Amino acid sequence: MPQETVVFAPASPASKMCEPNWVSATGGVGNSVGFPGPKKIWIDLDNSPHVPFFRPIIEELQRTGYRIILTARDSYQVCKLLRFHHLSCKVVGGHWGKHRILKVVGTCLRVAQLLPLIMKQKPDLAVSHGSRAQILSTLVAGVPAIAIIDYEFASRMGCLKPDWAFVPDLIPESTRIGTRKQVMRYPGLKEDVYIPQLRPDPSVKDQLGLNGTDLVVTVRPPATEAHYHNAEAEALLDAALGFLTHRTHVRVILLPRNEKQAQTLRNRWGKWIANRKIVIPEHVVDGLNLIWFSDLVVSGGGTMNREAAALGVPVYSIFRGRIGAVDKYLAEKGRLTLLESAEDVHTKIVVKRRTHAQWDSTRRSAALDCIVEAIISIAEHQ
Repeated sequence: MPQETVVFAPASPASKMCEPNWVSATGGVGNSVGFPGPKKIWIDLDNSPHVPFFRPIIEELQRTGYRIILTARDSYQVCKLLRFHHLSCKVVGGHWGKHRILKVVGTCLRVAQLLPLIMKQKPDLAVSHGSRAQILSTLVAGVPAIAIIDYEFASRMGCLKPDWAFVPDLIPESTRIGTRKQVMRYPGLKEDVYIPQLRPDPSVKDQLGLNGTDLVVTVRPPATEAHYHNAEAEALLDAALGFLTHRTHVRVILLPRNEKQAQTLRNRWGKWIANRKIVIPEHVVDGLNLIWFSDLVVSGGGTMNREAAALGVPVYSIFRGRIGAVDKYLAEKGRLTLLESAEDVHTKIVVKRRTHAQWDSTRRSAALDCIVEAIISIAEHQ
């Protein structure tokens, strides 16, 4: 089975077609407490990081006997992730760009597309990592909903309140999280749910043409189409790439979020891409293994920052939106360095070879256990 990954080469226009079949997978003939048949849990994958995050949750729920109804939005690399992880589902709707009005229109259109499917399937419980379309659909269809949230400034959705919310225990209890019933907490980071399943595989270096002398720096650009994007992050990306490309023996693995962003970066950094000082992967890349075999990471995305922190890889954040409680905690503990200016790029980034610690592939995820147990508890009381 492929390893968990959150990063792919940009999609080509020909690769926009997604898995056409909607498969509702059943992990057993009944559930864990003897109900007549398996209860249905609807999981909606709204963005790329949600695929590796929910994969072990899906596996645990299926193992316990639940039927999973899986939908997804064609956003960034979601479809490629689904194929990579052999997850078949109904892909509904796409990404409508960075303009707020178009985002609202796209969300409402997706709700209209989801409702007939959900009314027919009649799930007992809906779960997502903050999918607005799912939450609105459940309000209309009368399905109880759980939203998992790890960035408190993205949780304010006006009247779109889930019944329950799960947040990391690093988010202070004083933080206002809108729900209809209850806010619950899980230990550690969202990334701790799937990080323990990493099996280090050095073949990722061969795939990218890296040799033993390369000092590998993985760079993830900011999410320029996100509603929380700050243009200062793009200036920091330019400063970081300028700094890194002039360092001896450094090879930058640059991971654009989509083909539009990839083309902009190719135009801007064509000279360095041509001499392979900067490498933009042409094929699927195992994200966790790439981070594990990197000497450091520079990223404008919260998920990759926290993945690196969870793996013990030095990571520098060029994210310039509001800093959430999780990232503040990691910065205070020295597991994440926040960059705020071009001067920070030159003075705070330490470019040196990393000594790899022994990876414990047998450890169990307390975050995974906590989330799955809570989902089951709620599902059995519906």
